[in-house]
Amino acid sequence: MADPLLKLNEFQLSVLREIGNIGAGHAATALSVLMQKDIEMNVPRVHVVPLNEIDEVIGGAEQLVVGVFLRVEGDFPGSMFLMIKMSSAKMLLKILFGTEKDSDEFSELEMSALMEIGNILGGSYLSAFSDFTGANLHPSVPALSIDMAGAMINAVLMHIGMESDVALVVDTEFWQGDKNVDSHFFFLPDPGSVELIFKALGVEFA
Repeated sequence: MADPLLKLNEFQLSVLREIGNIGAGHAATALSVLMQKDIEMNVPRVHVVPLNEIDEVIGGAEQLVVGVFLRVEGDFPGSMFLMIKMSSAKMLLKILFGTEKDSDEFSELEMSALMEIGNILGGSYLSAFSDFTGANLHPSVPALSIDMAGAMINAVLMHIGMESDVALVVDTEFWQGDKNVDSHFFFLPDPGSVELIFKALGVEFA
């Protein structure tokens, strides 16, 4: 049976992108408070990617990335994880702390900050979904790891025992002044969740 995410048409993806942009707006407000700087965010694209091609979204299996994993509990359960290239993670820390980061190793404070950023983004997207659908959704405590993209994705899939063949990708840009950061949120819905999401949105799902 084909994965339900593969059935999404352009209109359905545009609905998800609009929800993503609202979530990004919530996240930008929260991040502006956290960083004490004006943060702007945008969701340029929402698309579906086969699981075996996820690492290509971030730049290849050997790309060193920072990942924040969240389990989504509630009416539309699933798993989501944020992946950011190492260079972008360092830019985030520069925005937050005002200092250049040369090493690929992070202090406890820096890892805690990156995990909180992932938590804010995930929580903001789920809050936007809840506002649109009236659903009860909440994220688990986030888990952070630093590894090559391919190894990280394999670890995530083994951990959740994935039954899907594809993931919904929410490309997210955020910037402060001339400092720009690209990130990618991957949502892997549990079986049945996609149909429930569109039913709650009042959007036809064939």
